[in-house]
Amino acid sequence: MGDHKEQPLRVGAAVRRRRRALSLTLAVVAERSGLSVPFLSQVENDRARPSRSSLEKVADALRTTAVELLAAADPACSVDVVRAEEPESLGAPRMRSLVRGHHQLHASEFTGDHDAGREFQHRNDELMYVADGAVEIEAEGRAYRLVRGDTMYLTGGVRHRWRATVPDTRVVVVAVAEHIEAVQDRHR
Repeated sequence: MGDHKEQPLRVGAAVRRRRRALSLTLAVVAERSGLSVPFLSQVENDRARPSRSSLEKVADALRTTAVELLAAADPACSVDVVRAEEPESLGAPRMRSLVRGHHQLHASEFTGDHDAGREFQHRNDELMYVADGAVEIEAEGRAYRLVRGDTMYLTGGVRHRWRATVPDTRVVVVAVAEHIEAVQDRHR
């Protein structure tokens, strides 16, 4: 219950992402596939489920395969529970995903020490929440110390690095997925 392993897939978002990545309009995809614009719009908005034949026509129009579109599809469930894992060993650094699948939002939990030398720069916005312990974050040339319960919001494009300063620190990072055009290019 709550697991989406047996749920049908919603292929609409994958079709839309692929179409937009190719800078195509629905009209162009309709012309290439022989399917109607209203039908393609319904597919993209998950109001219609394409037959295998229609999905293959859409995939051909998008210069990909039906298999690739299905692999990039979202599970049809709206609720998914990710259970806490048993700690492997205290102090051992680890990362676990808190959101399964290919969605608009990514969330990860980092436990233990972290590679302080690794610099990050994400296209979209993110939020860092210190669940336990403390971290030092360097962002935009300034250093910040965050402790349990503190958060830091970083807009897309901000270069940053962080490190745990207390053993068994847990940091939750929530970010808008890279495949989403959530922010304008701020550096133009």
